[in-house]
Amino acid sequence: MTVKQTRFTPKDLEKINNSVLSRYAKVAGGAWAKLFRYPTGRQGMEGLGYDKTLTDSLLDSVASTYCGVTHVFSTDPVSQGDRILDIGCGAGVDTILADRLAGPDGSSTGVDMTQEMVALAAANAKKSGAANVSFSCASAESLPFPDHSFDTVISNGVFNLVPDKQKALGEAWRVLRPGGRLAIADQVLSDESPRDVDTMTRHWGR
Repeated sequence: MTVKQTRFTPKDLEKINNSVLSRYAKVAGGAWAKLFRYPTGRQGMEGLGYDKTLTDSLLDSVASTYCGVTHVFSTDPVSQGDRILDIGCGAGVDTILADRLAGPDGSSTGVDMTQEMVALAAANAKKSGAANVSFSCASAESLPFPDHSFDTVISNGVFNLVPDKQKALGEAWRVLRPGGRLAIADQVLSDESPRDVDTMTRHWGR
């Protein structure tokens, strides 16, 4: 099946990226409850069914920065010793939890396009004592890793923000080792979305 994608001009893409960067810079600054229509933080994790024995180990200041659309570990994608990539890691909560699931022989890497989020994620990892976790600023459409670098790739509520979803998915497959595991969760529109490019770019990421 071929998926038809909207063709954006460079100017359109600049508007989209600026909108996403601005929104999530505000989120990193503490505007969690104001900018999302669903529960975030510890309440969000509990509502989505995260294992309390795992989430209870998080400091409140770290748990409060969680924002996701599902329990991304519900299908048990992480095994002991895994090298994990979290695409669009945000504040790094899933990245930190993935590292704990992978154990001392594993490692977890988070990428996010918002520098403020990367800084917050690194701070959260330090407070959590996560020794095998690292973060970098990068787009899902251009991951800065060699082919087959990871055993598991996760992403929680991020691909909806990416203009070129096919390219981003291709990048996820590229960095995943043969036989590795891919766990992506996202939100979709249940009704007809606006088709004119101007409306789409103005409302992207809301």
